Amino acid sequence: MIQKKFIKFRLIIPALAGMFLLASLPYFSTKAYSENFGYIEENDITVDKTVHDFGTIKQDADSAKATFTFTNNSKVPILITNVAPTCGCTTGEWTKEPISPGKTGSVVAIYNPKNRPGPFDKQVIITTSGNPNRFVVRIKGTVE
Repeated sequence: MIQKKFIKFRLIIPALAGMFLLASLPYFSTKAYSENFGYIEENDITVDKTVHDFGTIKQDADSAKATFTFTNNSKVPILITNVAPTCGCTTGEWTKEPISPGKTGSVVAIYNPKNRPGPFDKQVIITTSGNPNRFVVRIKGTVE
């Protein structure tokens, strides 16, 4: 009698575990969901470059600007929601409107070389409504 209960128990537990896994699959999707724009596929955004090298720039020069161009490869509009430089010497400007499928948007990283002699390598963190949701671009160079 005990052996029959044990056999039933051994069959019920894996069956319940399997049903739980199947029921939870939608929650483990690799797609991101945006309230305004629907499902967004992986790698929806491509960037023309991830590093911009200014080479050598003068300390008394105006701010140095590097433009990073993003392409929306998805079927829904995507937003660049934030651009966060990792230091006070760099600021960012970006496309504020939704980027339609197949279209491009941009982020401009602006570096202020005043009183900052020597090499620099700065990161700018970009947040989007697409995939990847966050990624980093870099600007580098040397100030004379």
